[in-house]
Amino acid sequence: MEEPSSSSSSSSSSHGAFISRDTSGAAATSSSSASQVREEEDDHNQYQQHTDFRHPEVETHEIGTSYGANLSPFDEVSTIIRDDTWSCIIVLLTFWFFVSMTLILGVYGSSSLELGPNSSILLQPSPIFVQSVKVEELNISSPGPVLYGFYNTPPLDTETTWSETHTVSVPADSHQEWIYFLNGGSQISISYSVYSSVFLIIAQGKEGLAQWLEEPTYPNTTLSWNLIHGSGMIEQDISKSSSYYVSVGNLNTEDVEVQLNFTVNALLYNTSAAYYKCSFKDASCSLKILFPNGNAAVLTSPGPEQDIPNANQYVKLSYGPRWATYIVGIGGMTVLMLVAFNFLNKFRCTNEDGIRVQQEDFRSERGPLLSYKDEDQSSWGSSYDSASNDEGGLEDFLAAGSLEGKSVRDGESNNTRRLCAICFDAPRDCFFLPCGHCVACFDCATRIAEAAATCPICRRNIKKVRKIFTV
Repeated sequence: MEEPSSSSSSSSSSHGAFISRDTSGAAATSSSSASQVREEEDDHNQYQQHTDFRHPEVETHEIGTSYGANLSPFDEVSTIIRDDTWSCIIVLLTFWFFVSMTLILGVYGSSSLELGPNSSILLQPSPIFVQSVKVEELNISSPGPVLYGFYNTPPLDTETTWSETHTVSVPADSHQEWIYFLNGGSQISISYSVYSSVFLIIAQGKEGLAQWLEEPTYPNTTLSWNLIHGSGMIEQDISKSSSYYVSVGNLNTEDVEVQLNFTVNALLYNTSAAYYKCSFKDASCSLKILFPNGNAAVLTSPGPEQDIPNANQYVKLSYGPRWATYIVGIGGMTVLMLVAFNFLNKFRCTNEDGIRVQQEDFRSERGPLLSYKDEDQSSWGSSYDSASNDEGGLEDFLAAGSLEGKSVRDGESNNTRRLCAICFDAPRDCFFLPCGHCVACFDCATRIAEAAATCPICRRNIKKVRKIFTV
C-alpha cells in the first residue's frame, strides 16, 4: 500500500513539476510577450509623437509636392509663352525695320526732279519722320531754282501766264516730250499745226507717259489723248498738283514736222511770307523741319527764257530721317508687346488655376503607377497610418510566416512564399519601417537597408529594420 502512495506522490510531484515548468514557461512567455508589447508600445508612442510632431510639416510638404507636380505644365506654358513672346518681338522688330527702310529709302528717299519753267512745288514732309530737307542743283544754271521756308503752308494764290513755242521734227516711230509742273487750278492750252497725222497727249507723271508709250493707240491711259492733223487747239484743266508731260508721237514711216504753241495759266505759291530763302549759291540748300508742328518748303524755278535752249532745271531732293522717332518707336512697340504678352501669360495662368481641380480629378488616370519617392516626411505619415491600422493582421501574418519558415527549413513544407525573397534560404523574420513589408530575412534586409535604403516592394525609404522574435 505504501508503494502506490509513493508512486502517486511521485506522479504528483512530477505533475507538479510539469505544471511548474509549464507555469514558468507560460510566465516566461508572458514576460517576453509583455516586454515585447511594452517595447512596441514605447516604439509606437515614440513614433506617434514623432509623427504628431511632423504632422504639420507633412501636410505642408504634401501640399508643396502637389503644387510642385502641378508646376510642370505651368512651367511648360510659361516657357511656350516666353518663346512666343520672343518670336513676336523678333517679328515686330523685323516689321519695324522694313517699315523704317520703306520710309527712309522709299517715301522719304532721295529722288531726282526735273523742273519745268515757272514750277512751284510744295514740300511738306512729316515732322515725326523727317528732320531736314536738302535740295542739290545738278545742272548749274543762272538763274537757278530757289528754296523757300515757311512756318505754315503758304497760300496758292499767285497767278501767272506764260507761253512757249516749239517747232520740232519728230522722227519715225519716235516721240518728243516736254515736262511742266502744274498745281491744281492751272490750265494749259496747246495750239498745233501739222501736215500728217500724229498723236498729241497730256500725261500725268512718268507712269502715265510710260503707259502711253506701251500702247500709243490706246486712248484711256492718259489725261488727254488726241490724234491731230492740220491745225487746231487743245485745252486741259489741271485738278491735281503733279508733273505733266506733253508729248507728240509719230507712228509714220517718215519724219513729221510739228509746230506747237503752249499757253499756260499757272497758279503759284505766294512766297512773300517766307522766313527762309536759299538760291543755291553753294549748289545745295538745306531746311530744318520743326518738331512737332512742322513747317513747309516751296521749291520754285524761273520762267522760260528764249535765249536758253533747255530751260528745265534738274535737282536732287533728299530727306534727313529723325532717328529718335525710329528708336523710340522700336522701344515703345517692344514694351507694348511685352506688356501684352505678360497680360496674356497671367490670363492663361489664371485659367489654369481655375481648371486645376479638374486636373486633380484626372491625375490618377494620367499619373504613374508608383509615385517618385525620396528622403521626405510624406512617406512617414502615409506608411505609419497603413502599418498602424493593420498592426494586428501584420503581426499574425509575420508570426505565421516565421513558423512556416521554420517548417520549410525543417522539411515539413515547401511553401516558398514564406522564404526570404532575396536568398530563398532563411525565413522572413523581419520587416521594414515605415512601410511594414516583410519580404526578406534579417541578414538580407540589413544588406538592403545599407545598400539601397529602399523597400524592394514599394520603393519607399527604409528607416529601420525590425526583426520578428517568436516565443
